[in-house]
Amino acid sequence: MTLKVLGVGSSLREGASSTTALSTALDFAKKQGAETRLLDLKQTKLPLYDPTENQFVFEIKKVQDDVNWSDALILSTPDYHGSMSGAMKNFLDYFWAEFAGKTFGYICASHEKGLTAMDQMRTAVRQCYGWSIPYGVSVSDSEDFVNGKITSKLESRLDMLARDLVVYGNLIRQQFVIDLNGNSTNTFVSRYRK
Repeated sequence: MTLKVLGVGSSLREGASSTTALSTALDFAKKQGAETRLLDLKQTKLPLYDPTENQFVFEIKKVQDDVNWSDALILSTPDYHGSMSGAMKNFLDYFWAEFAGKTFGYICASHEKGLTAMDQMRTAVRQCYGWSIPYGVSVSDSEDFVNGKITSKLESRLDMLARDLVVYGNLIRQQFVIDLNGNSTNTFVSRYRK
């Protein structure tokens, strides 16, 4: 199975380090045999989520198609006051039902490691029956970029994230599909059967 990895960048800043790191991680995932797509929420703006409205606009449909296409995702955000970006939270509010049985990796640009922001994304994904790589990649502009280029140290961390996401993502997704097509009621996957 060729794993399909969707990278979701949520910085609205031009040339954001979190989005640059995400693009690099997707390149490494390709080298591991994955098919990849980048969803940059700066370019594809989602309207503010409103559960009371039936919003059928082009941006929502396009993003939903990308999320449905994916087997695994890498979520990338800047650290805003110890939390994820509003664009990332809005994305997570829209597409929670599509996350079950998918593996997630995390990247956070932060001068303070971004641990709380990554934990919050991980918590949201867990609530949606998604699986998480047990670590994330923290990006610091002052330590991980020299003259606008990613350092080899950051490349190494992104390569490890991509490798683990492809390997473990494949295992989890394959088992999810087997359980989805099976008849066992003793699995959380049974609730997703049609």
